[in-house]
Amino acid sequence: MSARAIVLAAGKGTRMKSARPKVLHELCGRPMLWWVLEALRGADVDDIVVVTNDELDPQVAPLGVRTVVQREQLGTGHAVRIALDELEARDGTLIVAYGDMPLVDPETFRAVRAARERDPRCAIALVTARMPLPSSFGRVLRADAAAKDAGSVLRIVEAKDCTPEQLAVDEMNAGIYAFDEAALREVAPRIGNANAQGEYYLTDAIELAIEAGRVVVPVGVADYRTVLGVNDRVELADAYALLNRRLCEEHMRAGVTICDPATTYLTPGVQIGRDAVIYPGTSIAGPTRIGEGSAIGPRSRIADSVIGAGCNIRESVVLSTRVGDDVRVGPFAHLRDGNVIGDRVRIGNFVEFKNAQIGDDVKANHLAYIGDATVGDRTNYGAGAITCNYDGVKKNRTEIGQDVFVGTNSSLVAPITLGDGSMTGAGSVVIRDVPPGDRHVGNPARSIAKKPAGT
Repeated sequence: MSARAIVLAAGKGTRMKSARPKVLHELCGRPMLWWVLEALRGADVDDIVVVTNDELDPQVAPLGVRTVVQREQLGTGHAVRIALDELEARDGTLIVAYGDMPLVDPETFRAVRAARERDPRCAIALVTARMPLPSSFGRVLRADAAAKDAGSVLRIVEAKDCTPEQLAVDEMNAGIYAFDEAALREVAPRIGNANAQGEYYLTDAIELAIEAGRVVVPVGVADYRTVLGVNDRVELADAYALLNRRLCEEHMRAGVTICDPATTYLTPGVQIGRDAVIYPGTSIAGPTRIGEGSAIGPRSRIADSVIGAGCNIRESVVLSTRVGDDVRVGPFAHLRDGNVIGDRVRIGNFVEFKNAQIGDDVKANHLAYIGDATVGDRTNYGAGAITCNYDGVKKNRTEIGQDVFVGTNSSLVAPITLGDGSMTGAGSVVIRDVPPGDRHVGNPARSIAKKPAGT
């Protein structure tokens, strides 16, 4: 049977000093809470309820999970009781996790679940980690070697309630639990608040389960950083770096060269083909796909785009654009919003495309703008040439045919059509359609083609 989970996310996160709820701060393009939910789903958790507060609750809807509001912040035990009321009781494992722990991976959730289900006496399995001291995490106190269940967990003591001797313990409670749901439902109403904070601690469920004759099993993680929470902007940056490194490593192990993972920024869902090279200072985001053997960067930003095989994009921005194979872009080009670019196109420095359909073998090498336009195969678009697509009321299209030569500093005033094989002279202001094969120059541009005698 698949497991179910409660994610605790109602904390105010005051140390973030932000108007945004803490668990909605982003890491690698996704909210902190998204990472926790994805890890749970990756561990075959099919039913999740998130405990929120009044401010957070309406903002969680895009994440596609059930929520329950904890209006009074009375502690983790109280939050779990509210969530249990939302869930119909059933047998099996119930995982409890925190919404501000984005570094936890599916393997950790699978391990803690397996530990609980391995032993029928086990009421709770909990994740622990050896952490540097001092630490604000709760300390794990275990049965000594002479005890019947040597090494099992006796109780968790919150740092605020620890004696000096207990504070010297370096095994910490990570705050991730796999409960036998029936056992949790039995002990949750009995959790009290006789502690320094006057709160209902979920950790008290451990002692209550042990008193009932059940076993509590610790599950250690190799790297304590995977279970660190995020409480302020410094910890947010640390978590961002670790998540980003994971994403880079996934691609590197799949055959991508990333020259400097510390300055390469990726988001989940990016696809990069084998033998691609990502140079430093590059950001790749959204459902972007990059073809095999392409080189991206340095200092480039790609988002929501498709880049073909064998392309070279350097020091440029490409947004919502589809690029063919063997295309050269940059440096300092800007391709945005709705472009479709053919194969073997050359786009040079300080060139901008917007909502343009560009054929194969087109060249726009310097200081040019093409917006709301179609450009045919093999056309050469000169330096300083622009499509004047906005008339002050609406955007108009420019249609440029195949094998056209657009002269330096030409202004093409849309709506307008330049026929196949036509040409505009340097500095021309073209306000009328240019027939196929014709030559227009001047301001306003006129044909200079020789006319047959008698016409």
